[in-house]
Amino acid sequence: MSSPDSAPHGPARPSDAPAEPAEALPAVAPQLRSLRRRAGLTLEAAARAAGLSAAHLSRLETGQRQPSLPMLLALARVYGTTVSELLGETVAERDAVVRAADMEPTRAGGWTYWQAGASGRGMQALRVHVPHGSQGDIVRVHPGEEWLHVLRGRLRLRLGDAAQLLGPGDSAHFDSLTPHRLAAEDPDGVDLLFVHTLLQSPTATLCLGPIPGETS
Repeated sequence: MSSPDSAPHGPARPSDAPAEPAEALPAVAPQLRSLRRRAGLTLEAAARAAGLSAAHLSRLETGQRQPSLPMLLALARVYGTTVSELLGETVAERDAVVRAADMEPTRAGGWTYWQAGASGRGMQALRVHVPHGSQGDIVRVHPGEEWLHVLRGRLRLRLGDAAQLLGPGDSAHFDSLTPHRLAAEDPDGVDLLFVHTLLQSPTATLCLGPIPGETS
């Protein structure tokens, strides 16, 4: 297989993406090798499945190169794990059940959040209360996908240049790179179920938090 430096032009693959600067990501070399061995894969087999050359993966495992985010995503898929585990972060319980009584509300930026899923996953689930007049002018743009479902009240959702009014039972599913704004239409606010896919790591910027604020 050709080296990353000699890859032909075409759709970007993990091997085509430039590596992140060394200071941009934690040292992941030991984790990469450990997780590959745990998956029972040879260097060549893992590299082939991830769209990398064996030489490039070897350099990642020995710390000579730092992986780009597309590489981390590809390797996480091949090893059957998450980007969080590749980065050495705490891995969430695999089959977590979150009880209503255990959902502690967190207030930040005027919104109230209840964590409805496990942390350290590639997906974050929240129950959210958005008060009227709070954060409605904030435009959010970040990697990932988002799905939301209105439980109570009405939500004013702007996606790019399009504005939508969602009522109870309505849902929206969109690419988070589309500039988006969320605002409560009614004086009593709006309650949502909110799920978004994220890199649960210091390299990602979350749409809905954690944001500095007080916890009640």
